[in-house]
Amino acid sequence: MSKITIAIDGFSSTGKSTVAKQIAKHLGYVYVDSGAMYRAITLYAIREGIISKANFDEKALVAHLTKIDVSFTFNSHLGYGEVYLNGINVEQDIRTLEVSGFVSKVAAISQVRSKLVAIQKQLGIHKGVVMDGRDIGTVVFPKAELKLFMIASAEKRASRRFKELIDRGDKITYDAVLKNVTERDYIDTHREDSPLVKAADAIEIDNSEMSIQEQLDHILGLIDVVLGKLHET
Repeated sequence: MSKITIAIDGFSSTGKSTVAKQIAKHLGYVYVDSGAMYRAITLYAIREGIISKANFDEKALVAHLTKIDVSFTFNSHLGYGEVYLNGINVEQDIRTLEVSGFVSKVAAISQVRSKLVAIQKQLGIHKGVVMDGRDIGTVVFPKAELKLFMIASAEKRASRRFKELIDRGDKITYDAVLKNVTERDYIDTHREDSPLVKAADAIEIDNSEMSIQEQLDHILGLIDVVLGKLHET
């Protein structure tokens, strides 16, 4: 059976990673969370004192890029690859609101994007990959057979993110999460290098009122159409 590349882009907290993992598991494809790669570099920057609420030394981060190794190691128990920073598993460490607050600024640095896009392109060279992020369908895989663009209201996304953080024990307010979501939206859509935009041939999915299962079923239907067309050619 022919394998395809599936690119999933969209705003923060639209459930891109959740559905991407489900699709990859269903198809037996490789799942790559590109956002986790940017989060890993952001975590490094925080730990090295390169970025904080008071300061962001962009030149220092660029100078440190040669010291940063971001990779994935498959976890058979979880069913997907966990992100490693310089050989250390940071899958949980990168999911904090602190990292979320800085990741869009880090991702806006051209040298950071160049480093990670090169890795992402290599990961998808043999197809059979599901990758989610902000510029997957526009920059990383512009020729992907299926491109999806996920949207939902800022309030709905903040509610989902707030519940996720509370469930894992974080002490945070809904207002703080909503502020983070809206700030990230602005930075992601206004950065000079690879801003978040919907690819011309991407299918937009508003999941504000969709359940996880409804969303998955809808996307699997789209995949069946794409695969069917490939088999006809």
